[in-house]
Amino acid sequence: MTQKHGKKYTAALAKVEAEKNYTLNEAVTLVKEIDYANYDASVEVVFKLNVDTRQADQQLRGAVVLPNGTGKDKKVIVFAQGDKAKEAEAAGADVVGAADLVAQIQGGWMDFDTAIATPDMMAQVGRVARILGPKGLMPNPKTGTVTMDVTKAVSDAKGGQVTYRTDRDGNVAVPVGRVSFDEAKLAENIKTIADTVLKSRPAAVKGVYVEHVSISSTVSPAVALDVNAL
Repeated sequence: MTQKHGKKYTAALAKVEAEKNYTLNEAVTLVKEIDYANYDASVEVVFKLNVDTRQADQQLRGAVVLPNGTGKDKKVIVFAQGDKAKEAEAAGADVVGAADLVAQIQGGWMDFDTAIATPDMMAQVGRVARILGPKGLMPNPKTGTVTMDVTKAVSDAKGGQVTYRTDRDGNVAVPVGRVSFDEAKLAENIKTIADTVLKSRPAAVKGVYVEHVSISSTVSPAVALDVNAL
């Protein structure tokens, strides 16, 4: 079934040249112009990569701190005990706990954006892996969320860190800010994640690595980026 769009979307789409790959600055300007949400919409960049995600060595996963943040206040929880729990609280974590926090999540509580854990807590956190995993919230060393340096992890999470990973089709989608951000800040955030994705090219990938890149707001049509300009 063909999805039908409203008049506002159709009008926005008319301003996007279908076959054009825009420069980063052009694309950011256009996405801000064609956004028609009556709220401060999120802006997202999507990379279509020529990777075979069935192969473990061709899967991308990591985290990067965006220089201008995401425009969202993140609620951060930390699984820790003893001195590390005190350290997490001092760093500004919203909720800190151990077995009690695991039980809370088992009971259905999910009011947080990022979960961090010290390595010694992972056996307990494993009890809620089936809950956290599908939502992308399971602490993982690759994203810096399993660490003894909880101060840095909390600071990064609060300060604009985003995680990225390939989905089954080889796409990487990352939030890079809000429509209200000025163009230079949005462009800088996009350039930061683009540099990270480009540097993460798996050695096994042959030929073209990045097949397509686009940015869009929550409601706007996607605007294609010139990969070579990144």
